[in-house]
Amino acid sequence: MPTSPEPIEAVSQRLDKFLSEQLSYAAALGPEAETLTRSGAAALRGGKRLRARFCLSGWEAVRGPAELFDPAALAVATSLEIFHAAALVHDDLVDNSDTRRGQPAAHRALQNAHRDAGWTGDSDTFGRSGAILLGDLLVAWSDDLLEEGLEGVATASETRRAYARMRRDVTIGQFLDVAEESAYTVYPDDTHAERALRVASYKSARYSIQQPLQIGAALGGADSAQLDALGRFGHDVGMAFQLRDDVLGVFGDSTLTGKPVGDDLREGKRTVLVAYAREALSPDERRSVDQRLGDPALSAGEIAELQRRIVDSGALSRVEDLIGDYARRADAALADAPFEASAVERLRELAQAATQRAA
Repeated sequence: MPTSPEPIEAVSQRLDKFLSEQLSYAAALGPEAETLTRSGAAALRGGKRLRARFCLSGWEAVRGPAELFDPAALAVATSLEIFHAAALVHDDLVDNSDTRRGQPAAHRALQNAHRDAGWTGDSDTFGRSGAILLGDLLVAWSDDLLEEGLEGVATASETRRAYARMRRDVTIGQFLDVAEESAYTVYPDDTHAERALRVASYKSARYSIQQPLQIGAALGGADSAQLDALGRFGHDVGMAFQLRDDVLGVFGDSTLTGKPVGDDLREGKRTVLVAYAREALSPDERRSVDQRLGDPALSAGEIAELQRRIVDSGALSRVEDLIGDYARRADAALADAPFEASAVERLRELAQAATQRAA
């Protein structure tokens, strides 16, 4: 995302310091503990640092850019990146994804480590068990760094409440996503888009953008008007961000996304894009699409056929229009927001980068 690199470089340095401390701790527990800890460090490599960016932007909107390197703000922003890594580890396990950011997903990497070490037992079972525990460890790390950053901070309780709400919402959102892949059959077709938007809100929009903004703002001592403006702006940007993700999950370039082309189709994701496409299909065509969605063995040709049906149905065009609507609503939320002009411009830059992207 084309934004100033300095704060995110500071987040990276804070993350490196924290990981160095964890690796030193694990070294005293033996090579197996080091394996898990190094897997945690690997899960934190790469990515756009989106949540840290928006957390620091929430702080900046309230406190001003001169204080972006405040130790508490950096620690809290970094803790969100660690929590995000935990969510990705578990998400890849739930989705049975093989890759993440062009590298083996955590459960696959642990599976490979088991096999390469020549240990007994089933490597796949070990990898999946290890990934569950790795995700739990990353959540613990996130809590550790959050608490370290909030020590002695006057706004600690407000920040903790905002952070706790984010954790609850995204966990429920993840389950709603899993449930929808099975539950859609008992609900009328014309409700599927609305249900998919609910998943997008709780699984992604709030967690990726709205709540990191509000966590940063709460830490900075925001008043209710500032939190409300950031909430309205952040949720609409977050919805546009997730809808863009849905488009990339079907049509994205794998060299940029780090995921195979059409991966959402193989995983059977019941997104707004799929819901819109199904609305426009005949009953026979709808059944054909339903039979293919969620098949991990879909060929390149079958992926291309599903992509064609989505485009021809008008679903892709409808989603692009919806992305534009959310982006305009987000911009309008800043029109009378109680922030300095420089902070508003910064937020607008981040919104554009989050919604107009290829990865």
